[in-house]
Amino acid sequence: MKFSFYIAKRYLFTKSSNNAINIITIIAAIGVFAGAFSLFIVLSGFSGLRDFSLSFTNEFDPDLKVLPANGKTIQISEERAAEIAQIEGVAQFSKVIEERIFLDYRSKNHTAFIKGVDENYQQVNNIQNAIYDGTWLSKGEPQVVVGAEISRLLGLSVFNYNELLHILVPKPGKGQITNPTDAFNRQQVIISGIYSVNEELDSKYVFSNISFAQNLLNLSDSTYTAMEFRLTPGSEPDAVSERIKQVFSEEIIIKNRAQLNEVLYKMLNTENLAVYLIFTLVLIIALFNVVGSIIMVILDKRENVKTLFSLGATPNQIKNIFFLQGMLMCFIGGIIGLGCSLLLIYLQLQYDLVMITPTLPYPVTITAENILIVIVTIGILGLIASYIAAGRSKKALAR
Repeated sequence: MKFSFYIAKRYLFTKSSNNAINIITIIAAIGVFAGAFSLFIVLSGFSGLRDFSLSFTNEFDPDLKVLPANGKTIQISEERAAEIAQIEGVAQFSKVIEERIFLDYRSKNHTAFIKGVDENYQQVNNIQNAIYDGTWLSKGEPQVVVGAEISRLLGLSVFNYNELLHILVPKPGKGQITNPTDAFNRQQVIISGIYSVNEELDSKYVFSNISFAQNLLNLSDSTYTAMEFRLTPGSEPDAVSERIKQVFSEEIIIKNRAQLNEVLYKMLNTENLAVYLIFTLVLIIALFNVVGSIIMVILDKRENVKTLFSLGATPNQIKNIFFLQGMLMCFIGGIIGLGCSLLLIYLQLQYDLVMITPTLPYPVTITAENILIVIVTIGILGLIASYIAAGRSKKALAR
């Protein structure tokens, strides 16, 4: 192998007497460089966009969320809450109530969800970072925090005591409704704050204190629709989930952050795979140049190959010469391309070279996973291309 490697280096770094061979070799090396460079740039850009997209939902979604397996509510007594608080890995938890409601303001209507939260909610979620107008809920009066899209649709403003927001929810029960005005529980509230996470969430949720939501929905003090958890750093979500399940006698469903946004995660993963496959196809096309370059070198060095064979080199050793030459070309071109792309991504992170808006740089990220993907992809495709091209060396011996 040392013999083959030595000759392969000589063939790769020594100019050929045929200028066309030199040009083809340079083009092949540039193709590998460009393939590795573009693949890592695209993967880093997509990873940045993925993190940027998830950063909005991460501010809103908990690490774990407990939901009832049957029905809409679960019972959480003080004793059960104290037992949950002792579970290792649970940093904080919040009891919440979610239900569909009807909003009425100045003859404008909108259907949304009320989310009643307790005093621990801000320690579980980072919703306070999303409030851009007004303040979070206080206990002094019936208040709600609405999304920016709801505010826009209804024309809401904070602390407008002249025009209160009306919240309506159907009364539970059976039988025929004789008077439509008695079919709903109705409350008037003041807008204390407006939040902005993303368009979907901004048009969906209205936050209130837990006691207000319980009164609106005629629920008891120990009745809730869900629990949300923030875990301690380094804890295992699956292990914590199993301990939580042991506390509840009834059946519950526990979802992590990815399961709460299953559609979004599937979409992002599918797009990531599609982008990778497209640029891998581009890289495969670029590596055809490597195959052509090695075959041209074999034809150019045909007399040298016969001489080496006469001196005792085996056909496999001769084949390894051109195989290693192709691998060296892929390795050097890939490493240089990866290094240049790493430098470019680092400069984007430090100096915001490309901007989406005047205040928002294009999001990128450097991950070990993307570096490994590029190295493995270049390595496997380069190995296949080099092996195919090196097989032509036996025909050179036969002539």
